[in-house]
Amino acid sequence: MRFGHRLAEAMDRVGPLCVGIDPHVELLRMWGLEDTPEGLAAFGETVVMASVDTAAAVKPNIAFFERHGARGIAALEYVLGQAREHDLITIMDAKRGDIGSTMAGYADAFLRPGAPLECDALTLSPYLGFGSLEPALSLAAENGKGVFVLALTSNPEGASVQHARTADGESVAGVMVREAAQRNVGAQPMGDVGLVVGATVGSAMSDLGIDLGGLNGPILAPGMGAQGAGPAEVTATFGNASSLVLVNQSRGVLSAGPFAEKLRGAIQAAAGAAQYALRA
Repeated sequence: MRFGHRLAEAMDRVGPLCVGIDPHVELLRMWGLEDTPEGLAAFGETVVMASVDTAAAVKPNIAFFERHGARGIAALEYVLGQAREHDLITIMDAKRGDIGSTMAGYADAFLRPGAPLECDALTLSPYLGFGSLEPALSLAAENGKGVFVLALTSNPEGASVQHARTADGESVAGVMVREAAQRNVGAQPMGDVGLVVGATVGSAMSDLGIDLGGLNGPILAPGMGAQGAGPAEVTATFGNASSLVLVNQSRGVLSAGPFAEKLRGAIQAAAGAAQYALRA
């Protein structure tokens, strides 16, 4: 089954929530874990187990594992393996972006079946041009995997690039939306090429003339919960594309750890809140 189909089924079954696996130092300390590869593995395994049948997906942030070198990457492999064992969708937050053989190498690391860091979907940065992502897009399509392309992020610095206009007057973010939508034409129930769009971008969608309604692919949306976006902001940002939105939460639920049952309850509550916000 292709990524878009799997994700749509998971969102229908347990709600539109993706739980970040972000084992930063402060959170590890809060959980009573050491900042070691073993601590990362324990953290990630707990999040995975609490997310099974309560979240549509989990999203490990590779940066927190990479900083521990080879042993940190081994911990990430372990966490990914645990998620696969429980048929839990994984989105690798790596934001890879390059050209040619280098982009192909990144794609092979994450989107090839049997790769040590195999995941179900990968975040990509398109700011060397959307076409530079072709090796990853092709390998994902070949293997039924997904990608999430950075389109309109909520960090203040992003606007200087994403809001810029091309010679034809189209915003850079608009180009990313249009290119992604072309990859999803005809897919049912939705395509495999998604976007990352912050829930806190305010009026940027209308200001830039962007309509997500034709994307026909998933939208990974950070910014709800701890970052402040509520139903009004969600409606303003996503409009008639709200059924495509997969809400990402990290701090808002991870602070409920380290006990798996309490964390599971927080995830269930966040999934319900996300469902309400998107349907309000």
